[in-house]
Amino acid sequence: MFVLYILALIYFLFFADRYGQMAFAEREYHYNLVLFTEIRRFWTYREQLGFLAVAANLLGNVVGFMPFGMILPLISRNARGFFFITFSGFTLSLCVEVTQLMTKLGSFDVDDLVMNTLGTAAGYLIFAVCHGIYDRKRGRK
Repeated sequence: MFVLYILALIYFLFFADRYGQMAFAEREYHYNLVLFTEIRRFWTYREQLGFLAVAANLLGNVVGFMPFGMILPLISRNARGFFFITFSGFTLSLCVEVTQLMTKLGSFDVDDLVMNTLGTAAGYLIFAVCHGIYDRKRGRK
């Protein structure tokens, strides 16, 4: 399940948008190094962009990394700490953003780093709550 998730993540982050439309030399580098610039831009122009575009960008970055925070602690009992999972999500997101910049497939965006990391943390919290409920029910029987 984790491998399928990672493959889907790679597809959506690198190939779904503009892959194959231009040669590498024709593509430009895109990046945002100012925190909350893209979030603010999407929110400011939400009516012109439309609900779906805003939701896809803002919520998509959070929701897209939630499975990482939920599945990783299921795979390894040693990887069940909140900070370890959150830092791992940040590291994965940083690798994705740097790869997008280097390959010119997408853009490097610090806002994406924040939202992806929040998604990982939220996914872990969902895992922790579900795991706690499971442990309590199993302990009562």
